[in-house]
Amino acid sequence: MKKRFSEEKVVKILQEVQKADTQREVIRKYNISEQTFYKWKCMYGGMSVSEVKRLKELEKENAKLKKLLSEQLLVNEALKEITEKKW
Repeated sequence: MKKRFSEEKVVKILQEVQKADTQREVIRKYNISEQTFYKWKCMYGGMSVSEVKRLKELEKENAKLKKLLSEQLLVNEALKEITEKKW
């Protein structure tokens, strides 16, 4: 599923709401639902664009580390099976 707005854009929209007269104006401007707005507010409220970028980097790094760990666990399990077999 493709997102219409990147995380950085979402943060900018939330910051725009703080400067606008009403949040309804901004919601209408970007054609989003109030539920979407409140979901964004819960996820990204109070964050800056640089913090969101850093969060994305950390999530990518975490996914990479999880993949490396799972691969290493598979190798360890295979080695354990080989050493336990009686020849």
